[in-house]
Amino acid sequence: MFRARPSIGWLRRASLWQRLALLLLPALVAVIGIELWRTRHDALESANAAYDRSLLGALKSIDANISTASGGLSVELPYTMFEFFELTASGQVFFRVATSDGLVELGSADLPAPPASLALGVPAFYDAEYFGEAVRLAAYRRELHRAPAGSAGRSVLIQVGESTRSRQAFSARFVRSAALRDALVLALLVFGTGAALAAALRPLSRLAREVEARKPDDLTRIADADLPADVRPLVAAVNRQMSRTQDLVAQQRQFLDDASHQLRTHLTTLQMQADYAQRQHDPLQVRAALDALGTEIGRATRSAQQLLALGRSDTVAVAPAAFELAGLLREVAVDLLPQARAKRIDLGIQAPDEAAEHAHLAIADRALLREALTNLVANAIAYTPAEGTITVFAAGDAAGWSLNVEDDGPGLGEEERAQLGQRFRRGARAGKGGFGLGLAIARSIAQRHGGELRLEARESGSGLHAIIWWPKPGTA
Repeated sequence: MFRARPSIGWLRRASLWQRLALLLLPALVAVIGIELWRTRHDALESANAAYDRSLLGALKSIDANISTASGGLSVELPYTMFEFFELTASGQVFFRVATSDGLVELGSADLPAPPASLALGVPAFYDAEYFGEAVRLAAYRRELHRAPAGSAGRSVLIQVGESTRSRQAFSARFVRSAALRDALVLALLVFGTGAALAAALRPLSRLAREVEARKPDDLTRIADADLPADVRPLVAAVNRQMSRTQDLVAQQRQFLDDASHQLRTHLTTLQMQADYAQRQHDPLQVRAALDALGTEIGRATRSAQQLLALGRSDTVAVAPAAFELAGLLREVAVDLLPQARAKRIDLGIQAPDEAAEHAHLAIADRALLREALTNLVANAIAYTPAEGTITVFAAGDAAGWSLNVEDDGPGLGEEERAQLGQRFRRGARAGKGGFGLGLAIARSIAQRHGGELRLEARESGSGLHAIIWWPKPGTA
């Protein structure tokens, strides 16, 4: 178990050539092994077919020289043929002629018998072992015109055998030649595959050199005109990722520019107010300057907090978990209740409908949604006139969930609703206290959850209905 892990790790780190060699070579070796086994089998069949013809010829020569004319069983052996047969067989040749009852028998009486009964007039070939040596035998049985004297057998069995050494030598030479040929083919396949793979990977090597030569801030598209069709989807995916990275870098640069401008404005105002306070000798003027200084410090703190929240909403990892929507509504309302009371605003919570099971539990990053809802309610408090009304509620259905903030303030026109939600973008009726970041934070958090921020007019009367909607997991 522990030895397999390094091999798997090595395979993951191996080059494409090494992986191909590791996967292709065993398959090629297995194919060549099967081919050599089939070659040996075919060589043995071919050798048997060729040598069995000679064996059958010797068998028929003996059969043609069998006679019972003298009353007994006589055989005139073709010695010249036997001598030639022994030369081709590279060994000794054996024969046997016997009647069916075994009372009359000529030649080698202990030759191995056929493995099965023979049909009359049909020769059979079989392999056996004789005196510790492998032999190939041919057997033939036919009827006699009359039984020989002293025997009741009406048929005669003829057997001829030879050593298989010449057959085995022929098969070995054939297989050896085939093995050399297959080894040459395997070597040519390996080198040919390597050359073809090197030629196929040359565009990738060129692409690697081009990417390596790029400047760190060069995020332009990679040209795929001269690349193989199989590689173009990968390059297209890299180009899409680079485009997204380019958009993110541009967004971060814009954020840094806007944030530095915002913070510089606060710092410049603070410096001017501090200088003004130092030049004053009237305690009332100094007090007024310090009050303005404290107000500006509060605005700078709020701006810095919103900038940090916006940066966090863009970069922090989203950790979805189940939570109660009603509890989230109560927390945000309790936190912002002092601000609402300061303007005599009626800040209320509309409890989810008991019959709507989807409105009770939601799945999302609770901390991020709390930040988004806090900014929406804070915006509503800032722009709703004194003694106004703000209602916070949640909803849910089979598609997803939403957090809703309704106010009876001046509201926004259709064109303004389409533009708000962008960073540092403020409405025409915005006062001096905002920075145009609250809606941007809510919008960013909604998009991180696969949802959106919607700004709609109230169904009845003036005011604004802000909605953070996000889908259920798996339905986006």
